[in-house]
Amino acid sequence: MTRQLITSTGKRKYLTQDERERFLAAAAKLDRGEVRTLCMTLAYSGCRISEALECDASRVDFSGKAITFRTLKQHGKDRYRAVPIPDVLLSALDDVHSIRRAQKRKQRGEGVTLWSWGRTQASKHIYALLAEAGISGAHASPKGLRHGFGVRVAKQTRNPRLVQKMLGHANLETTAIYMDVAGLEAREEMALTW
Repeated sequence: MTRQLITSTGKRKYLTQDERERFLAAAAKLDRGEVRTLCMTLAYSGCRISEALECDASRVDFSGKAITFRTLKQHGKDRYRAVPIPDVLLSALDDVHSIRRAQKRKQRGEGVTLWSWGRTQASKHIYALLAEAGISGAHASPKGLRHGFGVRVAKQTRNPRLVQKMLGHANLETTAIYMDVAGLEAREEMALTW
């Protein structure tokens, strides 16, 4: 049973593909570019909100089309993971945060933070946008975005090692919960047989 991704009352803790698309559509309408890019980063990378907030311009790799996150929850060990991101996010990050310009400087973008808020303020922005997109319930949270990313990667790839790498899990047992949910999401596949 996938207890970590399902509440004790049977509600899911992850966003579906439809909810993710609504969230991203609501983000696209935002006037504040910094809020838009944070929302896009969480949705497209599956990173933790704290992992996103500590990123600086040096961690955005335009040629590799990835963002490198320092993986949290590694018990004092510094581990990094590069997560591929779509061109639309790369463009938005550069447009809003002038990353290419920052990377041309002597420090190559090190220390040029992308978001100046703390975790509490960033979370408020995410919750407000989830509500704007009409998403409510146990899954309407920054963690719900992360879980939704994990479920999508598991469902599309069926590769637990890739899910583990993208989410930065130290233990494959943690990743297994996403593989189990991907199995539960078999309705679409079953619909082809009806």
